[in-house]
Amino acid sequence: MNSEVLLDAGAVTRCRRRVHLEHDQTMVDVELAPPDPAGEQRKADAAAHRRSVADELAAGREGWVEIPSARPAERARATLAALAEGVPYIWGGLLPADREDGRKGGAELLLRTEHGYVPLIVVRHKVSDPGEGANTSSLADLHPDKAGVDAQRKVRPQPRDQLRLAHLYRMLEACGYAERGRGVGGAIGQERDAVIWHDLTANTWPGDRCALDEYDARFADRIAIANAAVTQAQALAQPSRVVECRRCPWWPVCSADLRASRDVSLVVRGEDASELRAVGVSTVDALATVDPDAPDAPALSGLALHDAVALARAWLHDLTVVRKVEEVAVPRADVEVDVDMESFGDGGAYLWGCLLSGVDIGVPHGYHAFATWEPVPTPDEGRSFAEFWAWLTGVRSRTAARGLSFRAYCYNEMAENRWMLSSAERFADQAGVPSKAAINQFIRSAEWVDLFRSVNDQFLCAHGKGLKVVAPVAGFAWRDAEAGGENSMRWYRDAVGMDGDSPAAAQRERLLQYNEDDVRATFALREWMDSPEVHNIPYVRDL
Repeated sequence: MNSEVLLDAGAVTRCRRRVHLEHDQTMVDVELAPPDPAGEQRKADAAAHRRSVADELAAGREGWVEIPSARPAERARATLAALAEGVPYIWGGLLPADREDGRKGGAELLLRTEHGYVPLIVVRHKVSDPGEGANTSSLADLHPDKAGVDAQRKVRPQPRDQLRLAHLYRMLEACGYAERGRGVGGAIGQERDAVIWHDLTANTWPGDRCALDEYDARFADRIAIANAAVTQAQALAQPSRVVECRRCPWWPVCSADLRASRDVSLVVRGEDASELRAVGVSTVDALATVDPDAPDAPALSGLALHDAVALARAWLHDLTVVRKVEEVAVPRADVEVDVDMESFGDGGAYLWGCLLSGVDIGVPHGYHAFATWEPVPTPDEGRSFAEFWAWLTGVRSRTAARGLSFRAYCYNEMAENRWMLSSAERFADQAGVPSKAAINQFIRSAEWVDLFRSVNDQFLCAHGKGLKVVAPVAGFAWRDAEAGGENSMRWYRDAVGMDGDSPAAAQRERLLQYNEDDVRATFALREWMDSPEVHNIPYVRDL
């Protein structure tokens, strides 16, 4: 029986409710959230990566055919003709739609073997880690029969890659060109120095399942959801807040539904919300009445039940934060620097902002910015990073010379740490750029303080833990009403003339003001946490 819809491989890792909404005809006129600029840039970077890999693989290789850009039906016909002809390497193929089972999609590369074709995908993330045991072949020897156990690599867990390969394998089966006798697929990652080969029939998934089994179960679920949405049958997936919601265009729709029903996932996410619903606790109101010390209290996989109940009670009282501890503490020093970095997707870090405060050491107090306004990635990024590091090192040295204590603060160190280490590696040959060892010594020391960790350890946050949520509790307000990570991506495109227009000086000033407010926000938050005013926040046991 033919499916009502066609799903691509992404559906099996996509939120179930999103799959429903994407096929619900009553939703066609709903206004969605605007595209995430960072996500759009990642897509563009991935496309450029695939193009670069294709050019490298095609060079000097006989039997290479690239399917030209055209309408989907034309591309599918061209791909099918190449498969029938037995072309050794088919780049950019779009497989004919599998209308019986409801599949659509294409592979970066389809490789001919002695017994059929195997799919190979090109992705812009890492597919291996240092170690041993991965089944790999070189880019010169793309064939899976040339693969062997690698003593230098292990497979990096990337379920979405294996599930996409399983999707393509099923599509090759449907059109009669899948390799007979085994189920394998390859991936070339960001490393672009080897092919990682996956055995899709090996029982390496939880429950002693193989990738094909896992894929089949997930796809059957998603196709049933989509078909029910198209036919206006009873919805098979209801909204629930998960991590994916943060960047989902359908979040305005789901958010309204969740608030209307006061769904429990508004305060606990993912598996915890499912576990609570399973025992009849489906609303925030119901969770707020749970006795976490009762013998029959539900067990949660992630959040502690005491914290979950407290979050529900805080949400009902419209409290942004509540104290988990009676006395809030935050590390302080004689000389303090607040640091905030601005990056453009995965392109690079274009701005390092610092706010100097505390004892006078002969360096002007206030905001200091170190930026490049050449579109990243650019070697000039190394120059601005070196200037930032020289300034920070100078402040640390002057502080130490006076026998004073020093600390630098950020909010969620993952981003700053990533770009400090990445900059040290990418621009190692530039003057003034520190070594990775120097960066590691600093970020692992007591001088580098992550305020996000301090907030997470000492407060429960009913509406999220982001700086834009927590700092207003300390009385801080951003000067720009549109300040935010996604908007800053749009401002940056204008600031550097990325879309072909002249660089906009006003947008550069806007980004500098936004960055300055971010470091002033961390300063205000720290001052508030270290003041008697923090006791105005309810203590969790008092709720």
